[in-house]
Amino acid sequence: MSTHQPSLAPSPAETAVSSLANAIHSSSLDVLKGAASDPALTEDIALALLKRNDLTAEVFEQLSKNVTVTKSRKAKLALIAHPKTPRYVSMALVRQLFTFDLMRVALVPIVAGDVKVAAEEALIKRMETISSGEKLSLARQATGRIAAALLSDSEPRVIRTALENSRLTDTLVIRVLTRLDSSAELVHAVCHHPKWSLRREVRIALLRNEHTPLARALEFSQSLAGPLLKEILQNSRLPGSVKACVLKKGVTNDHNHR
Repeated sequence: MSTHQPSLAPSPAETAVSSLANAIHSSSLDVLKGAASDPALTEDIALALLKRNDLTAEVFEQLSKNVTVTKSRKAKLALIAHPKTPRYVSMALVRQLFTFDLMRVALVPIVAGDVKVAAEEALIKRMETISSGEKLSLARQATGRIAAALLSDSEPRVIRTALENSRLTDTLVIRVLTRLDSSAELVHAVCHHPKWSLRREVRIALLRNEHTPLARALEFSQSLAGPLLKEILQNSRLPGSVKACVLKKGVTNDHNHR
């Protein structure tokens, strides 16, 4: 009498997955569309399919509607990052992403520029609802535009961390400093920052901001010629008494240099 156990036949689910694993290598558009929309699709098979560079808009659209993809962070990110994914598919998926996935999309070099901007804007809109810890992480790691948005935060440590972001540029810092609602906390942090306080254009922006302390305004004015200083102060929101001191010092310096 034989003691061999009969071999178990694969289950219908296993058969479906095996069939899909083969289908994603097909050259037929209909087969690929069918695989992309199949409820049996797994995360691994979806990711394998997204390694192909010859997929059509219809395949991407079917993938974006597949429950497996919409529930998988990895699959959604791979779909958004694929260079052939239609914009309307990417944009719709961006709105579904978690905070740090939005940051990743904004940082991935191959993601289209408008999709990155959409990810940044979605993240900026969420700023009021995310925790201090998340803001600190974003301030350190995110794009320059996100770091610049965090310069308007109410927490001093978030502002200080954002100023250390390597992707932050002079233009972005100046843009925040010239806003009417720029905070005294931000201005003081920039005034004493070992990098930003030395930048000429940043100093000019600080001389136009009402929160810049007199001592720093006097220091920054030393490196500027009298006529330029007068022009800057004409459009400055500094208090009148501070402007007068800065101008007086500037005129004195001009005389001393002649």
